[in-house]
Amino acid sequence: MTLILHEHPLSSYCWKAKVALYEAGLPFETRLIEPYDEASRAAHYARWPLGKMPVLEDAGRGRIVPETSVIIEYLQVFHAPSAGLIPADPEAALQVRTLDRVFDNYVMEPMSRIVAENFRGGEDPVGVAQADALLTKAYGWLEGELAGRAWAAGEGFTLADCAAAPALYYADKVLPFRATHPTLGAYLGRLEARPSFARTLKEAQPVWHMFPGRKAA
Repeated sequence: MTLILHEHPLSSYCWKAKVALYEAGLPFETRLIEPYDEASRAAHYARWPLGKMPVLEDAGRGRIVPETSVIIEYLQVFHAPSAGLIPADPEAALQVRTLDRVFDNYVMEPMSRIVAENFRGGEDPVGVAQADALLTKAYGWLEGELAGRAWAAGEGFTLADCAAAPALYYADKVLPFRATHPTLGAYLGRLEARPSFARTLKEAQPVWHMFPGRKAA
């Protein structure tokens, strides 16, 4: 297999890359990164010294590609130029990239902070409160921004939707929004029904019990 995605099936950023791969119709192989296995961890740091996941290995081109947004751009440039995940029009592409950063930085990041506090025993209530506040602001902005759109940036499924799917799915588990933000909730419903994301969710089911969620109050 030319394309190898080094990943963990519960990682939100790995989901983002997998959605893009499925959307583009590209065959690929997944290889598990096991964070608690010393050999697996060492091999991953040898591929990408900063240690984040996922990493795309393109054996055919001899390339290691980190960072999900870059992975998706790489796939479109070198393997799926007709995928449409990043529009050709510069203005439309800027909108897609902006939404991609919003979902990563203002939904995924605070959601991850809340989950991380559960791992650490919930000893940082101030940090969790700050994460809740940022999520709440993001929900409010997105509720207005996405009004009248089928997908994040309009009628086409793009990089922004690849970012939105895992970010919103996990965020709804730690700070639910469907009852208070109907536009955002309906959008998440469409994402969950999208074949690329539905397949990704199904693949995560065997390990879903490992997701710690939010520490109970």
